[in-house]
Amino acid sequence: MPAARPLDGLTDLDRRIIVALQRDGRASWTSIAELVGSSAPTVVRRGQQLLASGVVSVTVQPAIGSLGPTDLFLTRINCRPGRQREVAERLAAWSDVRFLSVVSGRYDIVAEIAVRGGAAHYSALISPLQQTEGVERWRSDLLLHVYKVGHDWSRQLFASELAPRPVDGTDPDVPAWTPDADGEPPACAPTHFDDVDRQIIDVLAGDGRATFQKVGADVGLNESSVRRRFERLRSQGCVDVLTLVPAAALGMGAETLITVRVRPGRLAQVAAALAAHSAVRYVAALLDDSSLLCEVIAGSNESLWHFVNDTLATLDGVQGWDASMELLQLKRGFTETPWWRDQVVEETPAPVRDSRTAS
Repeated sequence: MPAARPLDGLTDLDRRIIVALQRDGRASWTSIAELVGSSAPTVVRRGQQLLASGVVSVTVQPAIGSLGPTDLFLTRINCRPGRQREVAERLAAWSDVRFLSVVSGRYDIVAEIAVRGGAAHYSALISPLQQTEGVERWRSDLLLHVYKVGHDWSRQLFASELAPRPVDGTDPDVPAWTPDADGEPPACAPTHFDDVDRQIIDVLAGDGRATFQKVGADVGLNESSVRRRFERLRSQGCVDVLTLVPAAALGMGAETLITVRVRPGRLAQVAAALAAHSAVRYVAALLDDSSLLCEVIAGSNESLWHFVNDTLATLDGVQGWDASMELLQLKRGFTETPWWRDQVVEETPAPVRDSRTAS
């Protein structure tokens, strides 16, 4: 019998800590303790257990486009029978895969792949996919515009779980970057980075909660220099701090990808309505078929039914949709999820006794 999964023993305090980490994966344990209403030693112990068990993972990644022109393609893949996991595992090793999930429905795998360098490099998608053993067919759609990326999706779903402000006085609802005149994230450019900045990000990609002192030891700088460089990159919108956690850890059941077909002329209005919904983690416009890609996190299949029928179906301009359940998430934010291998437990079947054999 397989060992109990870490998710089975999560407490209410654990879930509040997870929500706080999604607000800011680099917040101090003291700030998190104040936010969740518990003692600092208890939060340190429980938080470190969550990280060590792989229930939660924190990473720091360069923001999309910060290292040069980058376009995202939604790639949907059909595999040869019985090859889904093998293909998914191969794709997970690609550094340019931002999101990867085995799904239900007409496709076997959905991936979001970054192509760097502009249109001249779009052909870079073709050969690697054609050469991947087990891929039967695939199609890719350019993501034209991203309306919403909910790295801290639990904040909307569990806002009442936490105290209004952490002890250090920061406002978790205010973005870490300094907005431009239009209220948008600043446009980060490759010139904002130097080689030392890249080294710092490389260290934090592996451990997003590494102390500035440890990062400094790894890159040959003092703590204050690392802190100053990181805070500059974050305020300029050059890095994203991501807290990866399976939705099941917060009691959520259904993670669903929905491709919504929209009447031309209503795309922006439908996208805005979906982006405002607390259950929607991601909304982006696809080049093909006047459509939107929408990722929804629902507490149960019943909640998903209500979202589809009471929200999606009632939006003016929606002409229909296709949907797939996310069965196994392998990557998010260019980072392999630490829990997916544990979710695929291969049990060896018990041998079948031949009834003709004498006991």
